[in-house]
Amino acid sequence: MKLSVVVVNQNNCLLLKQALNSIINACKGIDYEVFIVDNASTDRSLEMLENNFPQAKIIPNTTDPGIAKANNQALRLATGEYILLVNADTICAKDSFEKMCAFMDEHTDTGGLSVRMLSPQGRFLPESIHGLTTTWAAFLKFIGFAKHLSKTRLYDRHRKDWVEEFQIAEVDVINGACMLLRRSVLNETGLFDERFFMFGHDIDLSYRIRLAGFKNYYFPKTYIINAESQSLAKFSWTYIKYFYGAMFIFALKYLIKMPEIKVAGIPQLIASNYEVK
Repeated sequence: MKLSVVVVNQNNCLLLKQALNSIINACKGIDYEVFIVDNASTDRSLEMLENNFPQAKIIPNTTDPGIAKANNQALRLATGEYILLVNADTICAKDSFEKMCAFMDEHTDTGGLSVRMLSPQGRFLPESIHGLTTTWAAFLKFIGFAKHLSKTRLYDRHRKDWVEEFQIAEVDVINGACMLLRRSVLNETGLFDERFFMFGHDIDLSYRIRLAGFKNYYFPKTYIINAESQSLAKFSWTYIKYFYGAMFIFALKYLIKMPEIKVAGIPQLIASNYEVK
């Protein structure tokens, strides 16, 4: 099978329906499968899926296990050469998957790929390229980790030596809203670290892909529309708990508890705890 598409949903029934219609349209001519992991939705999402998308493989959770663990549930079952993780509040262009897979076919050293993201109003979302919020960027600079992310613009979006909206480029971090991953690379890096409940899982996996010797790319030759409906209020307790908690986990993982094994000057991650099973 060429492509496995994984969508994690929680109470996004109407947006999910739009997203799946666009996914199916973009998969025409591709041998594919679709997994929907539902994290205890109460808005009749499961009923909608059963009535409208009988071909989808549904994984219903009775509780919310977090985004990383939910993705891993589907990743362990996916059989595609490539795996696309896409948010439930996105709309994919009809040529997206064909172009993304073609790029991965041609560039065999690519482990992960993200694309140009637009708001519903058509505004370019700059996180398409660097994949980091300004808070994450400041945190990585503060702990001295930014030196390992030479291909990430961090929060200096005006650097003249960086890529523009329509320029294909190698990047450090691919955005979790739309991640195309090579299955064989996941077999080496392992799956998402499930300690990252809501934030940071994409940054962690992107970094591990680079540690394994593969490249991450920003690919702007196609796009997705990202409604960003799943964002939380930045001063809510849930946001503070999981956003800043992810930073704490990241710092412990790479700066304190990691063994002193060097790969090109970067601490090597031992991925045995995250192997694909």
